[in-house]
Amino acid sequence: MSEATILRVAIDAPVMQAFDYLPPAQGQPRPGQRVLVPFRQGRRVGVVLDLATRSAVSPGRLRRTLAVLDTEPLLDASLMGLLGWAAGYYQHPPGEVFAAALPRLLRHGRDSTTGTLAWQITPAGVAAHAARQDARAPVQSRLLAALVAAGEALDADALGVLATRWQEAVRALEKRGWVERTRRDDAAPASGAAEEPPPPSAAQAAAVAGITASRGYRAWLLQGVTGSGKTEVYLRCIDAELAAGRQSLVLVPEIGLTPQLVERFRRRFPAAGIALLHSGLTDRQRLDAWVRARDGRAGIVIGTRSAVFAPLPRPGLIVVDEEHDASLKQQDGFRYSARDLAVWRAHQLGIPVVLGSATPSLESLANAQAGRYQRLSLPDRAGVARQPAVRLVDLRRHVAQDGLTPPLIEAIGRHLEAGGQVLLYLNRRGYAPTLLCPACGHCLECRRCDARLVLHRHEGRVACHHCGATRPASETCPQCGGTLYAVGQGTERLEAALDERFPDVRRVRIDRDTTRERGGMQRMLAEVASGTARLLLGTQMLTKGHDFPLVTLVGIIDADQGLFGTDFRASERLAQTFVQVCGRAGRGERPGEVYLQTHFPDHPLLQLLVREGYERFAEAALAERQAAGWPPFSYLALLRAEAPAREAALAFLTQAREAGEALDQRGVRLAGPAPAPMEKRAGRHRAQLLVETTTRPRLQRFLAAWRERLDALPAAGRTRWSLDVDPVELF
Repeated sequence: MSEATILRVAIDAPVMQAFDYLPPAQGQPRPGQRVLVPFRQGRRVGVVLDLATRSAVSPGRLRRTLAVLDTEPLLDASLMGLLGWAAGYYQHPPGEVFAAALPRLLRHGRDSTTGTLAWQITPAGVAAHAARQDARAPVQSRLLAALVAAGEALDADALGVLATRWQEAVRALEKRGWVERTRRDDAAPASGAAEEPPPPSAAQAAAVAGITASRGYRAWLLQGVTGSGKTEVYLRCIDAELAAGRQSLVLVPEIGLTPQLVERFRRRFPAAGIALLHSGLTDRQRLDAWVRARDGRAGIVIGTRSAVFAPLPRPGLIVVDEEHDASLKQQDGFRYSARDLAVWRAHQLGIPVVLGSATPSLESLANAQAGRYQRLSLPDRAGVARQPAVRLVDLRRHVAQDGLTPPLIEAIGRHLEAGGQVLLYLNRRGYAPTLLCPACGHCLECRRCDARLVLHRHEGRVACHHCGATRPASETCPQCGGTLYAVGQGTERLEAALDERFPDVRRVRIDRDTTRERGGMQRMLAEVASGTARLLLGTQMLTKGHDFPLVTLVGIIDADQGLFGTDFRASERLAQTFVQVCGRAGRGERPGEVYLQTHFPDHPLLQLLVREGYERFAEAALAERQAAGWPPFSYLALLRAEAPAREAALAFLTQAREAGEALDQRGVRLAGPAPAPMEKRAGRHRAQLLVETTTRPRLQRFLAAWRERLDALPAAGRTRWSLDVDPVELF
């Protein structure tokens, strides 16, 4: 086989190696091109990773590539390098990693040509029409006349207006060489004047000057209080990249953040060309955006975590907004951190990366302390806005009815009367988190999960928020026949309470239940921005990066969620949520207030946050992490297993531990196996095994050797398992 070239192909399959194929009968594909190959009993689309002259597979067993799907590589060398590195670091099958970087239509072998199909007249068609050669075909004549008059290509909608049977006429014109097909770019940059930027503060100007003056790779941690103008820093830095002819990639943690952000970018850069990449798009929209990024027609690419793999032929800057957010970590399948990959990609490309947050993760703060990141600070709110006053409402003294205490109700009325907007935060959707029978103590539970069913009263159903199972709600206890009572508060119950107390005030509820319809969240945010909606209530979807300048009061209905969490990151997440929610108040000219309802007003964490802020909390939390040996002062991987029977999951993890203990374990600690805190989910029993080391290289060496042995374990075939490197959730 030394004379022939072997193709190493990544195929979307759960195996850790690439597959070897002979090249097609004609043509020689290059790395980064898609190929169609025989696979098992069918055909699959793969990506060529490399070319070789030898294969471990015997010559007689090598199969030939069926077709090359691209004339040029879809993925350039830098993106190929990123994906290869990610597959190794996260110990994930390379075929699935490369598939994650491609839009769905490309994964299924579709052409990468984008835009609306249209038809344009050729010079021969112009001459034929002028010479009246089309006179004997009236429909063809009509179409040619329209194309001549339009002076541009016309799509199917335009041609359909001219004739009902236009397709036959167009095919005939194509055969005669009088018209030809083309693709029209429907996302051409808008025209018009760019919005004038506001004058920067001294801190903003210093941050922009530092970032734009940097040459090559540098990681910047931009920490700014909520409302300090981090987005304005991003915009000014991106402006400099556009002026130099380079592209910028902006990552955000949630789809809900994109409408407001994109509108601001479009007003500032109407001619730049903006490509959006997120899961709310259709397959065709996602392909169009991906191709515009790859072709360089999009000067700015904005998207959620998977956009970290967007092709960038002219890279200049990467921005990760709300870098602390756990949504930037993929939690199933290919479990990658978009933030960490963004930093690695910037290093690989030799460009700056900006990580922005009002509440940076402790990992990023530790990197700044170690000198790996350069820290920039925006300590003050933009304009005349001031930090809100925070008041703790003791739930032991003030009884809450439907989640609302008298002090909070009085504050809501006062702010509404003064013309302000009010935002109420409760990170629990539905009407009530459980239905309880006081006679026998029974709670309605999911049959497939270790979880209680949540009442959605408007729909008349109870639902499990973990597996999605639903059934009609009942008023009687299935155990004793007694009456079931709704216990606890959810956003739906809070909404009903507000309707009763403030019936004439327009309100919107933003949670996963109310934003399922396409465009639903954008419509609600528009009502908020216009001032039509005066009362806002919702879950954490409301806390992430939104700018509500008319909000003067924020109420946190239950500040105790997370105070006593078992995960070592629980206090960090609570502190971040607290600061982010509080930051929605008083961002305009009016002063803001925050009311926190809690059973534990003297809790040290709440007191520290209220009195000294996130900065002081982070210092104390980092000291605790270092003393306990938790990240960022150690490095973790979590082996998860699930099976229909509890014993099968634990048996696999026990074998996995034994396989790990047979390796060189110096500096590596294995903990477990143990059942997951929610052991049963969606009808399957879950367990986990934790790997901990003091250095990242040591962890990687161990995982690489261990991963080779896991597939061969006797219990592996009876268990669904996954390896999560740098997990953000342990319990």
